[in-house]
Amino acid sequence: MDTLEEINLKGFVDEYIDPTLDLFVEIEKLKKEKNAVILAHYYQEGDIQDIADYIGDSLGLSQQAAKTDADIIVFAGVHFMAETAKILSPNKKVLLPDLKAGCSLADSCPPHLFRKFKESYPDHLVITYVNCTAELKALSDIVCTSSNAIQIVESLPKDQKIIFGPDKNLGAYVAKKTGRDLVLWNGACMVHEIFSREKITKLKERHPNAKLLAHPECEDVILQMADYIGSTTGILKYATNNPATEFIVATEAGILHQMQKDNPTKKFFPAPPNNTCACNDCPHMKRNTLEKLYLCLKNEMPEVTVPEHIIVRAVKPIERMLEISAQLGL
Repeated sequence: MDTLEEINLKGFVDEYIDPTLDLFVEIEKLKKEKNAVILAHYYQEGDIQDIADYIGDSLGLSQQAAKTDADIIVFAGVHFMAETAKILSPNKKVLLPDLKAGCSLADSCPPHLFRKFKESYPDHLVITYVNCTAELKALSDIVCTSSNAIQIVESLPKDQKIIFGPDKNLGAYVAKKTGRDLVLWNGACMVHEIFSREKITKLKERHPNAKLLAHPECEDVILQMADYIGSTTGILKYATNNPATEFIVATEAGILHQMQKDNPTKKFFPAPPNNTCACNDCPHMKRNTLEKLYLCLKNEMPEVTVPEHIIVRAVKPIERMLEISAQLGL
């Protein structure tokens, strides 16, 4: 018989599910029974976004969950997002439908290597993008998001030396916009690095009036082509508020579900990547399914935990970010 740890790692994904079950109905029942809230990132599959209580980007979802009186948080996203929810809601049980839902960006910055990197720049303040592990947050002075990174950096004295990690593309974009000389960690998101300039150019030729919307995690060659650069939430708002009717979207394709729901008369095209499958889905995000979400809530596993000493240290740079954001009116 499996140990509790083995069961938690397995996450009950092999458990039989009656095919006649209406999972939407069953999940709603379990939510009420267990006083649970479901959070879904914009990159999740459409069914999960539709069943979620809150849809958004990673930090915003964790902040929303912290405000609720739920006992259980089911985070349909990736591991670092569930960790952030646990940091902000340490007394709540945090579940992740598939524990193997990791993140290429977070994985590109192992904490023990970043610690040594940080030691090489003892007079530098450390700003880390929220898309990183709890351990990396614990090594940071300030956490930022893709929507406030520029303002966070600009709020600091011009002579303040800064390490920015783990995303080199976001860091380079912030450095370019602020004119600051940032020391960058060499990390990146696999999804945002595969977009093809050549294929996007051809797509724009077929849709000359389409606006190109790009996430700042993309490489500079793509950002230079973009009509708008912003976070997932920013991209959604731009598509809704802009009078254009066609958009090419250079970020994970899951966001198109919400964009189309919010703007049924507009057309959205995923920016083509430089690969043979012509897809820009995050394989980690897509590990979560409606079936795994149901089993996760039913069995209250797998659970994401963060050591208390890491929570104590990791919450401080998040709070620093929120303080700066409040001062700047963001």
